[in-house]
This record gives sequence, structure tokens and C-alpha cells, in this order.
Amino acid sequence: MNKINRVAIIGGTHGNEFTGVYLLKKFEQDLNLVKRPSFETLTLLGNPQAFKESRRYIHQDLNRSFFSQDLQNSTLTGYEEMRAKVIEKMLGPKGNSQVDVIIDLHSTTANMGLSILLGELHPFTLQLAAYLTSINPEVKVCYTQFEKESNLLRSLCDFGFAIEVGPVAQAVLNAELFQKTEELVYAVLDYLERSNQDTIEKKNSPLTLYRHMGAIDFPRNEHGEIKAMIHPQLQFKDYQPLHPGEPIFLTFDGQAIAFDGTSTVYPIFINEAAYYEKGIAMCLTEKQQLEVSNI
Repeated sequence: MNKINRVAIIGGTHGNEFTGVYLLKKFEQDLNLVKRPSFETLTLLGNPQAFKESRRYIHQDLNRSFFSQDLQNSTLTGYEEMRAKVIEKMLGPKGNSQVDVIIDLHSTTANMGLSILLGELHPFTLQLAAYLTSINPEVKVCYTQFEKESNLLRSLCDFGFAIEVGPVAQAVLNAELFQKTEELVYAVLDYLERSNQDTIEKKNSPLTLYRHMGAIDFPRNEHGEIKAMIHPQLQFKDYQPLHPGEPIFLTFDGQAIAFDGTSTVYPIFINEAAYYEKGIAMCLTEKQQLEVSNI
């Protein structure tokens, strides 16, 4: 692993996720909070127009706008499509980024606590994740990479990842989670500084990893309308085991619908408000213990 030279902290990729936006404002008022001796730290408000209007996005999800072919397509002129191109010019180009690490700050209405979302299982980010879980047992680590090229903002550099915190209502600040997110950002920056100084204490304990398996939609009728809700026994049970046959949905007339999988899974992003439009009721993960190699 080469030395870290530039780190980008991004908030407001979704305009109605206020935690990251107001953390950026705090950092920009006192850059010493995120300044470290051995690397430069940049801050960037991802979607300023959506934040101004307290909306997730204006035309489309900015965090799904970073496919290489889209960034190079001059016919795409929607607000987020253009904003993605601006961000890529500032941080990219994709595949040859001007920054070494991207920390993309998000919040969720789901009970995700403090989550680190990784797109690649690189030894460097895995060792970082292992360090963060060792100093704060609340931190959970998810591997969310899809098979095709990623269209997420954090994919602009090799060591990009998201911090996802919740539950927080959209366009609302939660003081406790704001402070926990802030502390987590400082821990990441301190780790990167110590990595540059080669003073990292190696972690030999296995890392608990939640690997993305897929997503399930709500049950729907012939018109595409939702006909069942998240079952009360599952609501807010992110990262907890869901066994075959256990209730997962509840119809409006009170009938339980059981999970028909064949193995125990660990749902995350349960009942995320922003995912209704995506046809996602929850994401399913499998829980793994991963031996993290030393950097």
C-alpha cells in the first residue's frame, strides 16, 4: 500500500441526509478537525441543489450516476448526471483518481447503527474496518459490491467506502448519531495518519463481515401496489438473524407472510424509506468471519 496523500470527505450525496451535510459545515468552519500532517483532506457537498430543497435528488439518484459510460456521455444533461461529471473532474477520473480515499457520509431510516459499506475486499480497507470494529464494537461492516461496474460515488477511487448511520428520519438531525459519525470520521483519519507513519498495531482477530446477497421487494398486487408491510417482529432488526419460516411481512388484514429462504440470513436496510421507489423492502446478507491479512 502506497502512502495516502489526499482524502475526500463527502456529505449530502443525498440532499435530505443531513448528518453528512452538517458535519461538512462543521469541518469547513474548523479545518483543523480533519487536517492530518501527512495528507490533505478535502470536503465536498455532493448534491447542493437537492440539499437546498431538502430532497434526496432533483432528477435521479446521484449515488447511482457514476457508471463510466454515463460520465462520458455528453447527451446526459439531468442535474445529477451533470453533477456526477463535475465531481468526477474534481476527484477522478474514474480509474485514475486524484484522491486516495473517499469517505462518503450517509444516513438511513433503517436501524443500521454505525455501518461501513465496502465495495472492494482490499487488504487495506479490510484492515481499516477491522481496526474500527476493534475500537468500537457498534461498527458493522458490509460488503456490497455488485457484479457489474459500480455506479456509486465511492467507486471513483480504489479505497472509497460509505459510512451509513441510522435510524435517522429524512431531512432530520439526530444529535447522538451526528456525534457518533463525527467520532468515526476522526478515527478513520487517525488510522490513515498512523498508516502513513507505519505505526499501526496489527489486528489478528477475525473481522465479522456482512456480505450482500440480494434484495427483496414488498409483496404487490396485480397493479404493482404494496399489499403488505414489514412484520413488527422484523422491524428495526437489522443485522439480526432471520430464519426460514419466520414472519417477514404482514398484510393489511393481519396475515403474516413467512420468509421462504432455505438458510439463515441477516437483513439490512429494513424498511428504508428511500428504497420504496427502488422496489426494495430490505437487503439480505450472509454473515462471515474473515481473517484479515496484515497490510
